[in-house]
Amino acid sequence: MKKKTAIIFGVTGQDGYYLVKLLLKKNYIVHGIKRRSSSVPTYRITNFLKQKNFTIHYGDLTDTSSIHSLINMIKPDEIYNLAAQSHVGVSFFTPLFTANVNAIGVLAILEAIRLSPKKIKFYQASTSEMFGKTKSKFQSEKTIFNPQSPYGTAKVFAHLITQNYRDAYKIFASNGILFNHESPFRGDNFVTKKIISSLTKIRYGKQRQLVLGNLYSKRDWGHASDYVEAIHKILQQKKPSDYVIATGKEYTIKKFVEKTAKKLKLKLYWSGNGMKEHASDENGRIIIKVSKIYFRPLEVDYLKGDASKARKVLKWRPKINLDRLIDEMIEYEKSLLFNSKK
Repeated sequence: MKKKTAIIFGVTGQDGYYLVKLLLKKNYIVHGIKRRSSSVPTYRITNFLKQKNFTIHYGDLTDTSSIHSLINMIKPDEIYNLAAQSHVGVSFFTPLFTANVNAIGVLAILEAIRLSPKKIKFYQASTSEMFGKTKSKFQSEKTIFNPQSPYGTAKVFAHLITQNYRDAYKIFASNGILFNHESPFRGDNFVTKKIISSLTKIRYGKQRQLVLGNLYSKRDWGHASDYVEAIHKILQQKKPSDYVIATGKEYTIKKFVEKTAKKLKLKLYWSGNGMKEHASDENGRIIIKVSKIYFRPLEVDYLKGDASKARKVLKWRPKINLDRLIDEMIEYEKSLLFNSKK
């Protein structure tokens, strides 16, 4: 049986790592695309570079010619677009760059697929941030989008243009609306990574304080390895469609902090309200506080996904709960702290 060939845009990120691992296990030939100027370290995929079925190429979603050249040269069966300016807060400071990568870059891939003589399946990584301020208790594929950031807005364009090309040109193009998903390989600028890294360092005397923004934002957190399995399943279906991928359980940032602290045997004593809310340790030293600089211009207070369609059609269910996820992330941070290596 002929091996499938896949392209992964955004291969150096958290999801790229887990997807490469999964596809190689399934005997794919995998081509990873990274920007030459990318600030994202490649340590996550270093071990894959020795494998004969994995190749890294340089490419950029803001360079249409490079996208067309790569797709024409590789002639993939499947394309997974995980590439993005992926930090919501940063998108307020770099809105044009965010739009070029997260929106126009997706259109460039779709155009290359449309013009290719080969039938190529396409996966677009959508996001729960597209829902923004919502009154729905659960967000599903039918929930109206109301993004509250340049990041979320650009992702809505990418989501809709993927649907448009699917309908207009009969391309196998599917969106996965992934809610927050974490792992030991989460980027340093994400709040879960920041919480676990900082509290681990505080526990072992390597850091004095953790500063956060909105403690009461609620998020639906899953494990990246589970979500990548769903991503692959989406492109194995007979017909293209869109799917919410989520656990259906939500927790506040504060609850995530408390769970992490408890596992690290750090006792927290909360006091104050609003911007003056803080947590002290058993010696009375303030180790967690709130700052305005970590609040977004527009906050998204509540996100919780309804993955009923994915459960029914994809036969997908998350395997790793939040407690196990936090355990994994803590152990990884400890290994970094005591081995000083990634």
